[in-house]
Amino acid sequence: MPQSHPRLALVTGGASGIGEGCARILVEKGWSVVISDVRADSAEETAERLGAKALPFDVTDAAAVEAAAEEAQWRFGPIAALVTSAGVLQPPTPPEAFDPMDFDKVMSVNLRGTYLTAVAFGTHMAKRGHGAIVTIGSVTSLRAVPLHAYGPSKAAVVGVTQCLAAEWGRSGVRVNCISPGYVATPSLQKAIDSGQRDPRQLTDTAAMGRFVTVEDVGKAAAFLLSDEASAITGVNLPVDCGWLVGSHMATYGGMRPSRVP
Repeated sequence: MPQSHPRLALVTGGASGIGEGCARILVEKGWSVVISDVRADSAEETAERLGAKALPFDVTDAAAVEAAAEEAQWRFGPIAALVTSAGVLQPPTPPEAFDPMDFDKVMSVNLRGTYLTAVAFGTHMAKRGHGAIVTIGSVTSLRAVPLHAYGPSKAAVVGVTQCLAAEWGRSGVRVNCISPGYVATPSLQKAIDSGQRDPRQLTDTAAMGRFVTVEDVGKAAAFLLSDEASAITGVNLPVDCGWLVGSHMATYGGMRPSRVP
């Protein structure tokens, strides 16, 4: 975006996990950041810790999202960049045992919340003629996994990203998606500690043999929001330590060992 415009970014789901990581990296790179989260206390606490501002709202509430987009303009100034990181997970539940209400919740937060937020803030960007948005997808949108709401919700996020990128390209707004692999977040650690996930199963299939960090995702988001990515829009960027390229290698004996002596 042109340097004459303020570097003001808003991050939904910014109180923890990937959202907090994105917000932290943006602050380190000189952005003025607004932390949004449905948990108002957590948003305020994270904002204070990072030297950011807080604007809590529920991404599934259309009226609240519209109100937040308006409030952000007069409280903080024009939002030049947006990261839609608010989302919820689901356990790997067989479809016949998966409660439809849980399905609806995942879709409501991950898909509807992303769409509502991107449209509310992106509309203001389009009217001003500049802006950048990063949505958060998942590598689970690109492979068959037993996450029968989460995976499809993230695949739909990629579709929304491409639609909005085409819609607003002539208005100076770029819209891209980051699809993280398995990220070392408190939520994942909780699943590992409870025995729901085996960490070796998650890292052994990644080409780089490790988890993605929230900083990895944050740095990718900061790049896509920056002038250095001024010709990039409508892409889905996996940040997965090579999980996608490595996930099929078991068919050929597993991942190749390091050549480092």
